[in-house]
Amino acid sequence: MIETIAKGFVIGLMVSSPMGPINMLTIQRTLSRGRRHGFVTGLGAMLSDITYALLTMTAMGFVSLFLKRYEPWLQPFGGLVLILFGWFVFRGNPLKGWTPAMVPDEDRLLRDFISSFLLTFSNAAIILVFMGLYTRFSFNPLAEGTVYLIAGISAFVLAAFSWWFFLTFFIARLRKRFNRRGLILLNRTVGALFIIIGAGGILLTLFPDPF
Repeated sequence: MIETIAKGFVIGLMVSSPMGPINMLTIQRTLSRGRRHGFVTGLGAMLSDITYALLTMTAMGFVSLFLKRYEPWLQPFGGLVLILFGWFVFRGNPLKGWTPAMVPDEDRLLRDFISSFLLTFSNAAIILVFMGLYTRFSFNPLAEGTVYLIAGISAFVLAAFSWWFFLTFFIARLRKRFNRRGLILLNRTVGALFIIIGAGGILLTLFPDPF
């Protein structure tokens, strides 16, 4: 149970943290409209991620026997997906298209939530990232029972919620000392982490008993 919770938390954090368009949109809205608007934007992205997480988990559940039989081959594939995703995150420019604009102070929280959800949901390629993470961490709580499924998804939600909460909190607190270089550093750190995890999974599969 603890292992399922830990894996769900790590996956939720890794899916939420790359500084892509949604993270930049969240930061932009936090700076221009206030923390509430930024946090609601993050929650919209979180709902989309949860939807794709469940869809991917269900699809992989139908082919669980296939996954178990060919796991030695699928592990390197999952690691390769993570390496490629990490490389694009590492090389990506989170400041591209950065156009912070002052918006009139209006109550548009629902609109921010829906727009963020739709933007995130339009990126169906995230399914490949989920497949890579699920395969790498052998994360399949659906096959272990309802309690494990609830625990794993709850940990995923907690991780994503915590990321958006603390991201908007720190951006709002550091508004006057906001340093864009920090975004690039964070993006490269997250990208490097994906690459390391992916490469580590491939090496552990190819050399299960190095010592």
